[in-house]
Amino acid sequence: MKLRRTLLSSLLSKNHHPHPLLQQWRSITKVRLKWVKNRGLDHIIDRESDLKAACLLKDAIKHSPTQFLNANTFSEWQKHLGLTIPVLRFIRRYPTLFHEFPNSRYPSLPCFRLTDTALQLDSLEQTLHQSNESDTVDRLCRLIMMTNSKMLPFKSLHPLKWDLGLPHNLITSIVPKYPDRLKVVRGDNGVQCLSIGEWRDEIGVSELQRRHERDELKDGYREFKRARAASALAFPMSFPRGYGAQKKVKAWMDEFHKLPYISPYEDSSGIDPESDLMEKRVVGVLHEILSLTIHKKTKRNYLRALREELNLPHRFTRVFTRYPGIFYLSLKCKTTTVALREGYQRGKVVNPHPLVNIREKYYYVMKTGLLYRGKGVDLTSDKNCVLDDDGGDAVDEHSDEGVETDDEYCEDDVSSDVGEESDEEE
Repeated sequence: MKLRRTLLSSLLSKNHHPHPLLQQWRSITKVRLKWVKNRGLDHIIDRESDLKAACLLKDAIKHSPTQFLNANTFSEWQKHLGLTIPVLRFIRRYPTLFHEFPNSRYPSLPCFRLTDTALQLDSLEQTLHQSNESDTVDRLCRLIMMTNSKMLPFKSLHPLKWDLGLPHNLITSIVPKYPDRLKVVRGDNGVQCLSIGEWRDEIGVSELQRRHERDELKDGYREFKRARAASALAFPMSFPRGYGAQKKVKAWMDEFHKLPYISPYEDSSGIDPESDLMEKRVVGVLHEILSLTIHKKTKRNYLRALREELNLPHRFTRVFTRYPGIFYLSLKCKTTTVALREGYQRGKVVNPHPLVNIREKYYYVMKTGLLYRGKGVDLTSDKNCVLDDDGGDAVDEHSDEGVETDDEYCEDDVSSDVGEESDEEE
């Protein structure tokens, strides 16, 4: 044990890239931690699940040839929208976004079109997509640059469109404008994929490395050097109440942080899949993907769909419960969502993407319709007031940090059979 630690310290002090012996290093103590429910983050995830469903319905209505949809059209969309109630009941909750009227041919068949408020919010959203195209392209390229083949199948990218803040018509609106950076190709199996045009070192830097760069420059140190990518970088930690003070947890995290940090954009084919070094690399990859999402969260199954492209081990999702100071696993809405703890502060996203603010306005309009449905949509007739309101719904995500469930969810035990979504490991 002492010999291994001496070897590790020596290699780290010289800023060497991982040595083959390091790839087999498995002496980190394994600590089993109980899953702790966080009601603040659960509330955020629950709220944004309804917001996502409403926005997807809004897009479907907008892109319909008739500019409206009848109840029969979306009757089978409940699972696709991630709802726990029938779609018709859900859409009727929000008359400030969706205007109901009878079908001209079948009066008993309800139809829905967008309200003027929804159309104005959509116009703002499209304007925002256009003004933030460069950021969208950068984040797309960074995601593709993490893959083995430097291309990503559209079937794996499509579920992440909402989380990444991608426009509805990505292929026609953005890709043709940036032929040197993005292109549509066919994979070896004939599947349509999105690929990068050329590798750009300036964007192939992880968010964790960028943060350390800012911190070092802020503290007056010498300019950050990219060659330090393999040095031991520490992940920000925010443990559930009581965990951070435990000596065994502190010792575990200290040993974990001493391991070299492997950038998600570096080749990892030579790392032993069962080693602690691979585990830290997996944590880094998942940390980077969640950092690229605008809400700093996504569904666990969406990440599973990227396993082969990102060269992740077979049972990689266990890291979500092994590192509760970095990730939070929520079982809300009959699915499993993983969130980045550092991405939230006092119930809001830290340094939110402009699209997050637009979505907050959607939620404000939805909340108004829910409270006063049945009294008409004229409550939002003052469009300027709605569009200027930040729609804030602050909830302290740390307020219930210490609430534990009766069940002990450890590592892959959290892969519960909640709802219709299968969370069994492949």
